[in-house]
Amino acid sequence: MSVAAAKSAPERRDLTGRYVRLEPIERRHAADLFAVATLPGGPERFRWLFSEAPGSVVELERWIDTVNAGSDRYVAIIDQRSGRAVGQQAWMRIFPDHASIEIGGVYWGLPMARTPLATEALFLFARHAFDDLGYRRFEWKCNNRNDPSKAAALRFGFQFEGIFRQDRIVKGESRDTAWFSIIDGEWPALRAEYERWLSPDNFDTDGQQLSRLATRPQV
Repeated sequence: MSVAAAKSAPERRDLTGRYVRLEPIERRHAADLFAVATLPGGPERFRWLFSEAPGSVVELERWIDTVNAGSDRYVAIIDQRSGRAVGQQAWMRIFPDHASIEIGGVYWGLPMARTPLATEALFLFARHAFDDLGYRRFEWKCNNRNDPSKAAALRFGFQFEGIFRQDRIVKGESRDTAWFSIIDGEWPALRAEYERWLSPDNFDTDGQQLSRLATRPQV
């Protein structure tokens, strides 16, 4: 039995949810993203990224130009309430012929912390990859020393697959890479749980969750 390729690479288009809207990243997002990156604690969140914390809006605009000229497809994460960009993420390792794709380059700014915004930003990527484009595999990778990222992957329902030792040299340091994935057979149950958790009924008047996201990697 033959296995189908994905329909295409993701196009440059908006993906809209209840809490966030994902827009192809452009220079017009630079001021908002710089403001988020320079909040107290913001620069430290670049510790595990390939890029450094931006030193100015102009520097960030140049970085946006550079990534838009490459093979990865970055989006700005827009808070629907404020209309401001509060983070970024990217489609990476885009292999339509193999129906495999990665979410990477993730910078979820402090205004997204402990809110539904980050979860919905991840969900919108996963739903578009699986349901709209027909991908079979959705990847998450991170530095093996990045414990918060590994914990987030498991919370989101990714399965841990192993460590690629001495996989990269990043900012002058050797990186062992932890690999995680969700595959298409796991997605329907995960999608239902994301939809349940993201429902307004799951949050109180202060925006606090009433129940946790109940995803667990299959054994």
